[in-house]
Amino acid sequence: MLLPLSLFLLLFPAGALSSCSGGCSLAVASYYLSPNLNLTLTYIATLFNLPSASSLLTPFNNLTSADVIFAGTRLNVTFPCDCLGGGSFLGQTFAYRTVKSDTYSLVASQRYADLTTADFLAFQNSYAAERIPTGVDLNVTVNCSCGDRAVSEDYGLFETYPLREGETLASVAKAYGVPQNLLEGYNPGVNVSSEKGILFVPTKDQTGSYRPLNSRTGGISGGAIAGISVAVIIFLLGLVISVYFGVYKRKKARTSLLPSASDDRAILRSHDMDSVPSNGLELTPQAGNVSAPAGFTVDKSVEFSYEELSKATNDFSMANKIGEGGFGAVYYAELRGERAAIKKMDMQASREFLAELKVLTHVHHLNLVRLIGYCTERSLFVVYEFIDNGNLSQHLRGSDWDPLEWSSRVQIALDSARGLEYIHEHTVPVYIHRDIKSANILIDKKFRAKVADFGLTKLTQAGGMTQPTRLVGTFGYMSPEYAQYGDVSPKIDVYAFGVVLFELISAKEAIIKEESVPESTGLVALFEGALNQTDPKESVRKLVDPRLGENFPIDSVHKLALLAKACTQENPQLRPSMRSIVVALMTLSSTTEDWDLGSFYENQAMVNLASGR
Repeated sequence: MLLPLSLFLLLFPAGALSSCSGGCSLAVASYYLSPNLNLTLTYIATLFNLPSASSLLTPFNNLTSADVIFAGTRLNVTFPCDCLGGGSFLGQTFAYRTVKSDTYSLVASQRYADLTTADFLAFQNSYAAERIPTGVDLNVTVNCSCGDRAVSEDYGLFETYPLREGETLASVAKAYGVPQNLLEGYNPGVNVSSEKGILFVPTKDQTGSYRPLNSRTGGISGGAIAGISVAVIIFLLGLVISVYFGVYKRKKARTSLLPSASDDRAILRSHDMDSVPSNGLELTPQAGNVSAPAGFTVDKSVEFSYEELSKATNDFSMANKIGEGGFGAVYYAELRGERAAIKKMDMQASREFLAELKVLTHVHHLNLVRLIGYCTERSLFVVYEFIDNGNLSQHLRGSDWDPLEWSSRVQIALDSARGLEYIHEHTVPVYIHRDIKSANILIDKKFRAKVADFGLTKLTQAGGMTQPTRLVGTFGYMSPEYAQYGDVSPKIDVYAFGVVLFELISAKEAIIKEESVPESTGLVALFEGALNQTDPKESVRKLVDPRLGENFPIDSVHKLALLAKACTQENPQLRPSMRSIVVALMTLSSTTEDWDLGSFYENQAMVNLASGR
């Protein structure tokens, strides 16, 4: 429920509210290495979705080795500073995978060293503070600054600096060699004697010089401090969206929400999900009315009222809740004679909301979850067909599920590949999912699979690669070129699908975290090591899901591991296309011949795999 604006203003004084028109390419987070915590650079890299610990070995840090770090010092983590929340504040959002006993307070103070707050996390995520599940992704936003022309044009690079006990604005100004009044200008409303909170501090770049304010940077007041509430964002986005749809419903005009397939070039030009405004809507006055973005239609989906969805879910009761993700909870309902799953999304997820609608309105396939409709009253709702047997991650690792038979695992792999092949090969424009993982593969009662969750989907020309983009997705499934450079092509889905194949074999997480082992291990690296042994088949046998016992054909397992290895090649050009993967899985399900790595590529069904076509 949205809070009244008057209450917002009481909770958050004017100095804490600000707006932005653009971000900047670089900001720095000051991460305090607490002496009480035994942290490694590899672990810290995972917190900020970096590909490896070596990403922290930059001139911003006085480190020569990833093995040597000193507790009680600060580590500088660089990241792009984006304009978020529909232009409400500057920050960057990272995905944090929860572990047992995590709370919002612990994640904020210990995991992220006070770079965010527990209240901010609670607003940003839909989990109850006392019941945060294990193994889910939390959205963690670290605020940042790109400078303020009204204060000075001499500084364009800033450090997000959480105050430690005994530190004040004055002591930080002295330590950084900047005038206290300058620091006060970048942090309006901050108590100069406070020993808590976050400061934005001008800092030197990797050359040791202060970077001037970029004339193209929107610039933002230092008032966008880390305590800024996501509730403000929800209110602003909710106000815009409510007005937009309210006007259209009163006038009984035909609402246009989804890009029309009749003008693919216009879609690519105007509605790429990374270029759509964060509020997801483009309000353009026409003859005194609020008009829809050009090229949007909802011919193939139903608009539901909030009252109808509320009634069908018993007012979104816990009894009807069947799941929860990074953007909201999912509820079971029976609507107009059909069983449905209703995803209730936060208002700040309007970008993902529009992406879901855009893709699923135009893409229809047996192995893709089917869209039923949507609602935009009070919140953002997407209504799907109900898939009544959970997701692949639950079947592989959930204690409430029987182990999947090997034949079912191969069939699930083939179904998922067919769904991805369709959006890669048979649609114009091509869709790139960007968040393929076992949790996004749904299983029906016949143990057939459907790919779901298209909130991060990106468009591209057939066979092409998009420009480098903001990093989204799930750590452990990201390909090297995407994690390091933001390069997006269909081959990033292929890489993630290869990780899913490794999961089907082993039932292990994409990132394996064991309490007895200080360093986490990627599933790709684990299997690569096994497949490089002198007896790879026996090495792979040791990684098979123990719940299968001996009820699996080792030849088939070995073949699937080889296919997964081809999918997770570091060079994207060496990865197969989804079309070739479908052929390979069809061959795998119908043949028992023994392959080694050489004959794998020589097999006629695998010719395209070797060429990467």
